[in-house]
Amino acid sequence: MVGKPVGTLETLLLVILIVFWGSSFVVVKVALEQELTPVSIATFRFLLAGGLFALILMLRRIRKSGDPAFIEIKDLPNMALLALSGVTFFFLAQYTGIKMAGASIAAIFACLLSPIFIAISSTRVLKEQINRGQIFGIGFAGVGTLVVILGGSVNVQFNPDFFYGSLVLLATPILWNLYTVLGKRTVEKYNPILALTYVTVLGGLFLLPFSVADNSIRLALSLSLSSWLAIAYLAVACTLVGYYIWFYALKKVGAAVTSSFLFAEPLVTVLLASLFVGEKVTVPIGVGGLLIFLGVYLVTRK
Repeated sequence: MVGKPVGTLETLLLVILIVFWGSSFVVVKVALEQELTPVSIATFRFLLAGGLFALILMLRRIRKSGDPAFIEIKDLPNMALLALSGVTFFFLAQYTGIKMAGASIAAIFACLLSPIFIAISSTRVLKEQINRGQIFGIGFAGVGTLVVILGGSVNVQFNPDFFYGSLVLLATPILWNLYTVLGKRTVEKYNPILALTYVTVLGGLFLLPFSVADNSIRLALSLSLSSWLAIAYLAVACTLVGYYIWFYALKKVGAAVTSSFLFAEPLVTVLLASLFVGEKVTVPIGVGGLLIFLGVYLVTRK
């Protein structure tokens, strides 16, 4: 099947999207170096984003009285699982990993390893066939991951924070894979905005107990302006506007073209991380990242 043509508007919007999402790792890294914790950033981001999505859903309901504002009760457990896998645990793992291992590694693992895990689960769960090239691709990605983790940890001397942070970040593509598999039927059944509202609100609410346990919920009353700007950027630009662009592009140019733009996201993160937070890409991390990228190419090519 021939893909839909990509117009100038769609290209511009997708470039904006990868800048938003690629820069989010660096914004989180900067916020972590101030007064915020991984738990507080995730909680404040998704409570704010969830409130904004709920407001938009309500306004859509007012404009179009026929638009549903609630899901069926039987689908609530699935929405809760989506919120836990795609928001609560995913961003707790990602932000903790950013704090320990860095923004660049988080972007490489989250963006490039996710297609690998989805390909593997497709063969196991959906019984899809996998060809020789995809097998080689999975192998390259696996070797690249080991090179990134071990090479970055043993560079000069053993760095336990980098090592354990990388292991935490390995949970992100697994969780995103679970979120993708669980969300397939939900997105087909409900309007994306309705589904996103539930997932975002529930994900934010599920983060509250972690904030209470972490004693970070108290930070809401004493955050600096720069910290609130970071939270607002993550909630509005990366979540609200970002997902609108994502679904608009999916509708206009299709999933294959839209997803292909995301492979540039780690490059945006690496460049911005080197400029703003002083992260350096060592030879092992560069080689490992290239191996992972080659693996993704082999797995996803037609």
